[in-house]
Amino acid sequence: MKTASVKEPSIISVDETEKPQLGSGDILVQMHACGICGSDLEKVFGQYGQHSMRLGHEPAGMVLDVGSDVTEFKKGDRVFTHHHVPCYDCHLCNHGNETMCKKYYETNLLPCGLSEEYVVPEWNVTHGGVLKISDSLSFEEATMIEPLACCVRAWTKFSFQEGDSTAIFGVGPTGMMHVMLAQAKKFSKIFCLDVNDFRLNFAKKFNITESINSMDEDRKQKILEHTDGRGVDVAIVATSSMNALDDAIDVVRKGGAIMMFGVPSKGAKLDLDMSKIYSKEITLVSSYAASDNDTKEALNLIESFQIDVKQLITHTYTITDSQKAFDHARSGDNAMKIIITK
Repeated sequence: MKTASVKEPSIISVDETEKPQLGSGDILVQMHACGICGSDLEKVFGQYGQHSMRLGHEPAGMVLDVGSDVTEFKKGDRVFTHHHVPCYDCHLCNHGNETMCKKYYETNLLPCGLSEEYVVPEWNVTHGGVLKISDSLSFEEATMIEPLACCVRAWTKFSFQEGDSTAIFGVGPTGMMHVMLAQAKKFSKIFCLDVNDFRLNFAKKFNITESINSMDEDRKQKILEHTDGRGVDVAIVATSSMNALDDAIDVVRKGGAIMMFGVPSKGAKLDLDMSKIYSKEITLVSSYAASDNDTKEALNLIESFQIDVKQLITHTYTITDSQKAFDHARSGDNAMKIIITK
């Protein structure tokens, strides 16, 4: 079977690998589609700050085989599989920090989600890490469950009300998911900021308040003019850019919240005037990954047609062309979500 992995910085190797052995509680899945996300790009092209370098954590496919002790799933089931599953019993899990759980990092798809076939370990199978998907949901759409789940989790980290305003910095696929969530939560004003003209124009199709180039010298003033000089209630930084985080501090209102959502490079630093944070009483929070509870909520949002993820998928590549797919995703050239298929 073919498996994609990071060979060296900026280089992906697609190699023939041995099928991992199937344990009594495991399931074997044939990957039909797997999304490329920002953390994957950081692993290949950047300095990823987490210890796992496995590629592909947004896979969906069909069950090929199940272990002798598996009763909930069978051959032929269409599934989304989560790569990490927490214990729900440790100090961190009991405080709502499931993605910080030690067990969360120990559970992985084998060899990874970006493989023609992969094994879902027993822990994931028995702890909610595998979700059956309806026949009406395409595998490509199902790959969007995990990134949407990450966005869903982020929205639990700050307070908001119907009619609020938000500025979303970085309107790639997850940035656009934040746009759709803001609309679903009845936000009155939504500002989208990016340096990519294709994505700025793409965002305009969603009936947002304004699409603003991040290099526009009047970007902050435009937001302030639309919010009676207050600034937005919530700023979501869905990019690794530290400049975007700096801008967010200036455009969020007094008492507002900033969600640090994008994946920063390891060692990324910001020369921050903390007096702004203090005097404006800004709540600065971050959100990492998603738990299987978040994936269940994301699946519900997609299958109930509350969030239409299909419109975000612009390109597909086969696993053999993984390097081309990642290069395209990195450039963002006329692209939103890029999916790799078997």
